[in-house]
Amino acid sequence: MTKIEAHISGVVWRIACAVGDDVEEGDTVAILESMKMELPVEAEEGGRVSEILCEEGQSVNEGDALIVLE
Repeated sequence: MTKIEAHISGVVWRIACAVGDDVEEGDTVAILESMKMELPVEAEEGGRVSEILCEEGQSVNEGDALIVLE
């Protein structure tokens, strides 16, 4: 199980995957908004999305787990 974490504090602007989706290394799984910039969160390795731990509009801190891959 791999957790994809927020690399910066901000607001979850968009979730770009769903539970059951297969993602590859480098795929954008979410987009964070911070300081009026949209920053992609990318998968660091491939896998299947087993859980989404955030919602669009939610504030997150750097290091918070956003997505779980199996």
